[in-house]
Amino acid sequence: MNELTFDCLGVRAQAHAASPTLLFRLRITEPSPRGVHTVALRCQIRVEPHQRRYGPAEAELLGDLFGAPARWGETLKPLLFANLSVVVPAFTGVTEIDLPVPCSYDLEVASGKYLAALDDGEVPMLLLFSGTVFARSGEGFTVGQIPWRCETRHRLPVAVWRELMDLYFPQSGWLRLRRDVLRSLHRFKSERALATWDETLEALLKEAAG
Repeated sequence: MNELTFDCLGVRAQAHAASPTLLFRLRITEPSPRGVHTVALRCQIRVEPHQRRYGPAEAELLGDLFGAPARWGETLKPLLFANLSVVVPAFTGVTEIDLPVPCSYDLEVASGKYLAALDDGEVPMLLLFSGTVFARSGEGFTVGQIPWRCETRHRLPVAVWRELMDLYFPQSGWLRLRRDVLRSLHRFKSERALATWDETLEALLKEAAG
């Protein structure tokens, strides 16, 4: 049994899922004539922020994650994006599958905060593979392991990420607040008969600026 090789052909937003999901299109190659019976595949996806440049507005928003740009040579470290498992059905030679990757727009999560700070361009990603390969052999099967050196890289367009978020949270974002802060904010909203949370925060910002 030969070692599997992996390529990421592209990423698209899944329009109808229970939660925001990106579909990474993978091509898997195993050239032996006997083929593969099945693969219990694991994949870790990391964001590699040091592999791209950032505009001034992006750098300002990324200060929470990486500090001042002068320190980025030390602080711009890879971010974990996802750990996933999927079963690959039988194939001979080459197959393609969709790898579903659930995504969060929670700005408390490092990867969500990073992606929300980007205006355009691409997100450099590293996909690391492991798992178990079951292959046909005579009257039975052989079992082999996928080594961690099996990997591929892909650059996720920021536009695809924004398309995904707009499908599930149109023109919206999320903030997590302490319960007592949320109750105080609720009282502020009720006292002024404000209709939405957007109006409430805008009123607070206006008062703070005044």
